[in-house]
Amino acid sequence: MDKTSLRRLLESVAAGERTVDEAVLAIKKQPFEDLGFARPDHHRALRQGSAEVIYGASKTPSQIRDIAASLLAGGENTVLVTRMSPEAAACAEASLQLQYFPEARVGIIGVRPEPDVGGHIVVATGGTSDIPVAEEAALTAEALANRVVRLYDVGVSGLHRLLSHMDEIMSARVIVAIAGMEGALASVIGGLADCPVIAVPTSVGYGAAFHGVAALLSMLNSCASGVSVVNIDYGFGAGYLASMINHMEAAK
Repeated sequence: MDKTSLRRLLESVAAGERTVDEAVLAIKKQPFEDLGFARPDHHRALRQGSAEVIYGASKTPSQIRDIAASLLAGGENTVLVTRMSPEAAACAEASLQLQYFPEARVGIIGVRPEPDVGGHIVVATGGTSDIPVAEEAALTAEALANRVVRLYDVGVSGLHRLLSHMDEIMSARVIVAIAGMEGALASVIGGLADCPVIAVPTSVGYGAAFHGVAALLSMLNSCASGVSVVNIDYGFGAGYLASMINHMEAAK
């Protein structure tokens, strides 16, 4: 049950269409389902505003399929799966409505929602090699009903490429800046934009990049105000946080 469903339930009580006891029974139904290997959380959207997301790594294809089916049966229209393998996608699409994006290892099961807020999220990368992480962020935001503008390969080695998109940057509600190597893109965007910037270091880079640690430390030491940093290659977390910010701005 999400907040919209709860509101409709309470409105039906106010209108005399349901009794108080019927409403209490609907609300107190078990908020999760015990599948043995997992307990899908059916009240996540009610508490946090968005449904439970399935982390696909280390789960078997059948486990992912069954968790997704449980969430859909519990009333969710859209189920997002991150770090989903091709084998898990093949298993899920046999019985569920699935869109699979192999580059990002993301699956969207059920209805892909239309944007429900007016603002947009910019997802920018330093290079083409950062796109898999960027797509995880962008698809996460889109699955959470946001409009996403992608600006790929606009890193500091050719700054004019980024500056040619100032309209998109200055009109964004939140920007996700994704880069490996020395991770300078986040600071540059942070110095241009008037909105929150979420920096995502990636594990792209040569030896001294230390699999993303160099970019992480660079972003943490950014001199630009309004830049926050998430974990290395954590596109999902950045996309989820960007959605929260975008929806908070829209509610003002």
